Amino acid sequence: MDYEIKAVTTDDVKELQEISRETFKVTFDPYTAPADMKRFLKEDYETEKLIREINNPDSRFYFLMVGDEVAGYLKINVGDAQTEHLRENALEVERIYLRTSFQHRGLGNVLLDFAEKTAREEGKDYLWLGVYEKNIPAQHFYKRHGFEKVSQHIFQVGSDPQTDWLLVKPLTK
Repeated sequence: MDYEIKAVTTDDVKELQEISRETFKVTFDPYTAPADMKRFLKEDYETEKLIREINNPDSRFYFLMVGDEVAGYLKINVGDAQTEHLRENALEVERIYLRTSFQHRGLGNVLLDFAEKTAREEGKDYLWLGVYEKNIPAQHFYKRHGFEKVSQHIFQVGSDPQTDWLLVKPLTK
């Protein structure tokens, strides 16, 4: 399958907003009350918030393009942009979001491999991420890639405090 990974800019904010809302809702709707989902999608993917995140030098977004379609995206963080200070010299994978029609085609591997390659090129010692405690398929995916649970934290979705497992993968030099 031909694909391309392209950096997201503020010119892409509407597409980023659309895919963020679409993929989050599909994935987490079964676990989230409608009012909490509506509030989360409105607030967390609000245009100005996304623009601030895109412009943050410690955060990077990448679209995964398959042909002329955005199949999904990756968000990575370093430094102060990380959602937790889990390890020194680490890179956080904050989001790997794939549209439903592009799942189960190996594209999650493409994005995670890209994140790991980036971390290694930047001399990071760890790659880490959070995964919802009820998202069993994602947990298995990350385990296959060498991640291990080290902690957990609360991920607020509207008024619903959900538990994310924090997973770490050491990057050997």
